[in-house]
Amino acid sequence: MKKESEKELDEYIASSVKDAEELLEKLCTIPAPSGYEDERAAFIKNWLDDIGAEGVYIDEAKNVVFPVAFENGNGLVCFEAHTDTVFPAPTPLNYVRDGDKLLCPGIGDDTANLVNMLMTLRFIVTRKIKPRRGVIFVANSCEEGLGNLKGTKRIFSDYAGRIERFFSFDGDYNRIYTECVGSHRYRIELKTEGGHSWGHFGNTNAITELSKLIVKLSQIPLPVKDGKKTTFNVGVIGGGTSVNTIAQNAFALYEYRSDDADSLHLMKERFYETLLAFKNETKAEVSVELVGDRPCGEAKDKLLQEEMINRAVKICEETSGLECKRISGSTDCNVPLSLGVAAICPGLILGGGAHTREEWIYSDSIKVGMKIGAKIILDYFEL
Repeated sequence: MKKESEKELDEYIASSVKDAEELLEKLCTIPAPSGYEDERAAFIKNWLDDIGAEGVYIDEAKNVVFPVAFENGNGLVCFEAHTDTVFPAPTPLNYVRDGDKLLCPGIGDDTANLVNMLMTLRFIVTRKIKPRRGVIFVANSCEEGLGNLKGTKRIFSDYAGRIERFFSFDGDYNRIYTECVGSHRYRIELKTEGGHSWGHFGNTNAITELSKLIVKLSQIPLPVKDGKKTTFNVGVIGGGTSVNTIAQNAFALYEYRSDDADSLHLMKERFYETLLAFKNETKAEVSVELVGDRPCGEAKDKLLQEEMINRAVKICEETSGLECKRISGSTDCNVPLSLGVAAICPGLILGGGAHTREEWIYSDSIKVGMKIGAKIILDYFEL
């Protein structure tokens, strides 16, 4: 970037912090559980239309898509930040300033990152800055939990084979997700005849049988591979009718994760082997539903992947003055990396309490993150 261009960018950022905070408050207070991002998506599209962005549309997955240029057809660069949060609609979305912190459920994951991407978009659109290649910006849906990356999967379906580089803005700017953690998530349900706890004592209890299955799942040996990690978890259980009823039904939500595709596949085999053996031992009816599938993989062009990582780390460290660590995680990058597309996930804010009602960011991190996001994005524009 030329010195005069960087000076113009710095002046824009300094004058835009208040606008960014106002936009952040508006977006934070619009409910956006995964799959129900309609209102937030409509707001973002209207905001982009108002600043003069042309060709913005909302797709069937509730992504807000802004194709900047397609002159070259393929070799596209895609920038994303997700609109959804983990909080269900009834959650109070109270936006509060407390000293040097801004607090609101979902503020750091991922609303502030989204705002910083949008502020760079305003800089590009209002100054009519031209891209060096085809570029797509996406405020994407369904990144969280059982959203199962639906938004990003839709983008890679609609633009199949055309995206060469992918950036997802998520998390803090003192770390960058460079490897993806894949996962399979299941709802396991058991049904039995149940009955009265006194009169039908001895009948099969669905809760007891589910407990036995959970123990067996917890004893599955984890794959061991140098530099890789595999985990499992039972996160939710439920069932039964009353304290004096032999439970007729019980369910659990179970997952395993790994940052290695082979280990993920091995866990799948061991899961179904354990399930089959248990079905042969129990009188309960056992059913399984796959409710989450987050793929993992790695970029085919490892030199390009490393180039993108090194450039982003350099920008983060030079701008923030903090060390930027490489870590593994489950992000929208899972989709492109599973397809062999180079993808990284840098953050544009600094905060804590993610996925809690006390979630917060440092207000000063907005300005820093805006500069980081702008420098990463503007690498692909004529400045």
